[in-house]
Amino acid sequence: MTFLSPEWLSALASIVLIDLILAGDNAIVIALAARSLPTHLQKKAILWGTIGAIVVRSLMTLVVVWLLKIPGLMLAGGLGLVWIAYKLLVPGGDEEHGGGGATTFFGAMKTIIVADALMGVDNVLGVAGAAHGAFDLVVIGLLISVPIVVWGSSVVLKLVDRFPIISYLGAGVLAFTAAKMIVGEPLLKPVFDPNEIARWAVYAVVIAGVLLAGRMMARRAEAHTGAA
Repeated sequence: MTFLSPEWLSALASIVLIDLILAGDNAIVIALAARSLPTHLQKKAILWGTIGAIVVRSLMTLVVVWLLKIPGLMLAGGLGLVWIAYKLLVPGGDEEHGGGGATTFFGAMKTIIVADALMGVDNVLGVAGAAHGAFDLVVIGLLISVPIVVWGSSVVLKLVDRFPIISYLGAGVLAFTAAKMIVGEPLLKPVFDPNEIARWAVYAVVIAGVLLAGRMMARRAEAHTGAA
């Protein structure tokens, strides 16, 4: 497509629209991942986490045709996102308990980029289709959406600080996205396409499982902190 031609501009508008629709999930991941950082690092993590996620998603778009040939990719991505949704509620390993989210700058960056890559597996397909092979359109569309994602993350972060229950709503949204990827796995099409009950059961189990497990571990961490 010729640069700035009607077709080019139309494709760019489609990509920006797709990116903006997806910005809600991105904003939630970024805000939850950064909320346990010191205040002076939160904005830095939001900015660089967004940039890193954009680079990863751009590279994924370049190899989208190859990605589609990998059996089980959507299933693996969905299961990975389930774990990240849980970790955003209750940090594990060597991270501090009690607040959820990463407690170091690079920990937050890693969470943001990995989560976005997992969520972007199916989303990248729409962007690649709208771009018709023009990588410059993909990059420009993503760059246009950056300020909106950063602004949205900042807003969500302030709301989470004021209303902690939003952390669980955000984790629920990520769990829903994970369930959507799992039931959308082509290998599982014979299981879910003819069986609507099985499809909704996966949504219920994944969302409820993440929220309940996260709440239980949060209470355990609170009890441990109180006893210390």
